[in-house]
Amino acid sequence: MSSKLGTLFLIPNTLGEHAREEQLAWVLPSETITQTAKLKHWIVEDAKTARAFLKAVDSVSPLVCTIQEMQMNEWRGAARNAKYGDTVKPADLLKPLLAGNDVGLMSEAGVPGVADPGAELVLAAHQLGAKVKPLVGPSSILLGLMASGLNGQRFAFQGYLPHETHERSARLKQLETESKKLQQTQIWIETPYRNTAMLMACLNSLVPHSLLCLGMDLSLPSEMIVTLSIAEWRKRYPNEAACASLQNRPAIFLLLA
Repeated sequence: MSSKLGTLFLIPNTLGEHAREEQLAWVLPSETITQTAKLKHWIVEDAKTARAFLKAVDSVSPLVCTIQEMQMNEWRGAARNAKYGDTVKPADLLKPLLAGNDVGLMSEAGVPGVADPGAELVLAAHQLGAKVKPLVGPSSILLGLMASGLNGQRFAFQGYLPHETHERSARLKQLETESKKLQQTQIWIETPYRNTAMLMACLNSLVPHSLLCLGMDLSLPSEMIVTLSIAEWRKRYPNEAACASLQNRPAIFLLLA
């Protein structure tokens, strides 16, 4: 085993599958693409998605690589969940680092470690004493905040909100209260097929003058970023049927009360 540890490179992915080859030059710096093409060891959420991304950078350097899937749903908290038995742990996936090899960590979309389970692997790399190198690429959270016109000096990312109707409504009202008290932009994401339910919950739960930004398909040709008051959103989308065009599109929600 090499006495010198490899570097864990955090590789940003595109935010959608549309024309991934065309997107690379638009959303990733050339240095990020070049470094990506050099890596031969990968840890990813889904091998199929990763191969599609790596195929898009293949023109830089022919890629011959080893891909390990994170299977984060299995080993996250595995010690507390007996049904998974002896599952793969973060340190196991990082063994190439111990052998002196550089490793790429790739998210399904956007940047690793942010709204992404890869943070546990990054922490494990630090615990091993390995160098961690983040590379520049698109983050829907930052892109949405930049384009929202809402408070970019004070903001909080909330991940996913509850799916159950009453819990979701209560959480939205809580975020609205916190936003007003702290003058803080509240940011969250939703599973694309629940976009309509989330928007309707916002329109039914929040006060008319609160500002809501909806960002969809960020960095893609079909990108939509709109900030309106709740009252104005209600006029635009008076019912679920009017929201049909919003379904099944990657979305981010931002709120400022």
